[in-house]
Amino acid sequence: MMSLSPGFGSPNPWLRELKSEERGLYLIHLLLACANHVASGSLENANVTLDQISQLASPEGDTMQRIAAYFTEALAERILKHWPGIYKALHATRISSVSEEILVGKLFFELCPFLKVAFVVANQAIVEAMEGEKMVHVIDLNASEPAQWRALLQDLGARPEGPPHLRITGVHQKKEVLEQMAHILTEEAEKLDIPFQFNQIVSKLEDIDVEKLRVKTGEALAISSVLQLHTLLANDDELLRKKSPLTANNANGVVNLQKTLQMNQDTSGKLLDKELVNGYSPGHDSASSSPLSFNSSARMDSFLNALWGLSPKVMVISEQDSNHNGSTLMERLSESLYFYAALFDCLESTLPRSSPERLKVEKMLFGEEIKNIIASEGMERKSRHEKLEKWIQRLDLAGFGSIPLSYYGMLQARRLLQSYSCEGYMTKEENGRLMVCWQDRSLFSVSAWRCRR
Repeated sequence: MMSLSPGFGSPNPWLRELKSEERGLYLIHLLLACANHVASGSLENANVTLDQISQLASPEGDTMQRIAAYFTEALAERILKHWPGIYKALHATRISSVSEEILVGKLFFELCPFLKVAFVVANQAIVEAMEGEKMVHVIDLNASEPAQWRALLQDLGARPEGPPHLRITGVHQKKEVLEQMAHILTEEAEKLDIPFQFNQIVSKLEDIDVEKLRVKTGEALAISSVLQLHTLLANDDELLRKKSPLTANNANGVVNLQKTLQMNQDTSGKLLDKELVNGYSPGHDSASSSPLSFNSSARMDSFLNALWGLSPKVMVISEQDSNHNGSTLMERLSESLYFYAALFDCLESTLPRSSPERLKVEKMLFGEEIKNIIASEGMERKSRHEKLEKWIQRLDLAGFGSIPLSYYGMLQARRLLQSYSCEGYMTKEENGRLMVCWQDRSLFSVSAWRCRR
C-alpha cells in the first residue's frame, strides 16, 4: 500500500507511474484537500496541493485527469480573486467571441443528446397544448438554438386542421444570436407556408421587462425555458452574502480519504462513489430520498409570478438536475464533481481524447461552468443549478400546476437516445416529468406546467 500523504513541496516522481484507477482516486483526494485549504484560507497548503495536482491532471488525459484540470483552474481562480488587482490584470486582455460561444453551444447540442431530448419533449407538450388554436405565441427565454423551433414549425405545419399563425419571441443578451435565429426560422416558415413572426428581445433574463414580451389578447401562449431560470437565483444571494469568497464557511469539512485504494473502476462516477463514501456525498438519489431545504428567492418568485400573470397554456422548463447552489465551497465541489464526471464520461464515450471539438466543449462550456460554480460568489455566480424537487416547490408556490408529459413525448425521448451509439444514456419518468440520465445518474430534468387558477 502506498501512502496518500507525500510531504508537501517534495518532488514526487512516483506520481507519474500511478495506474489510471490509482491516479483517479488520488486526484479526487487532492482536489478535496485543496478545496479545504482554499475554504479555510490556508493558501500555502493550497499552493502545494495545486502543484501536486498539476503533475497528474491534463485537459487531454483520461476523464479524471481532464476533470481535475478544470477544477484545479477554478480553485486557483478563487484564490486569485482575493487579490483583485492581480486577478483583473490577468484577465484584462481576455476576448469573448460571440461566434465561439455560438459554435460551442452547437457542438454541445450535436455531441450530447440532452438538449435534443429537451426540445423534442417540449415541442410535443406545446403541440398537444395548442391543439385547435389559431393564434399561437411561444416565448423562448433562452433563444440560442433554432433547431427546436424549426422542428415545431414542421410539427404545426403537419396539423390536420392546418397550421396556426405562429409568433415566437426570443430573449437573448446577444443580438447576433437572435438575428441568426430570426433569419433561419423566417426562411423555414416561408418554405412551409406558415404565417410567422419573430420578435427579438436583447436582454439578460434578470433585466427582462415582462411587458416587452407583448402577449396579445386571443393568443394561446407557450413559454419555454431551457437551462436558464437558475441564473435568477444570484440576485438574492448578493444581498445576503457578507463573507469573503476565500473564507466561506466550510461546515462539511474535508472528506476522510485515508483508506485502501480500490481498483475496479468503470466510470469516473464510480471512482467518486468509492472516494466520497465516508464523507459528504450526494449519492445517486440523495435529493429524492431526503427532504431538501428550500429558501425562497424574491427575484425568482417575482419573475415566476409575472409569468403566471401572462396565463400561459403551457410552460416547459428544462434544468440541470444537480445541487450546485450550496452555501459552502466543499458542498458545491462535491456535488459538481459528480455532475461533471458524468458529462465528461459522456464525451469520453463519444469522441477520442485528441478531438478538438471535445476539448472546446470541455474547456469553453463545462470548464467555464465549473469555474463559475467554484470560483464565483454573489451576482457573478450564475450557474446555480438545483434539483427538480426545488423547482417543483417554487413553481407550486407561484401558482403553477404540473402537466404530466405524454406517453408519446416520453417515447420520442427514448427513441432519440437509442439512436446514439453509446449505451449510457437513459430516461426516467418521475410523476409525469422526464429525467435524462447518464448510466443511473440524473443530469437534466424536463417538466411541463400550466397556470393553476
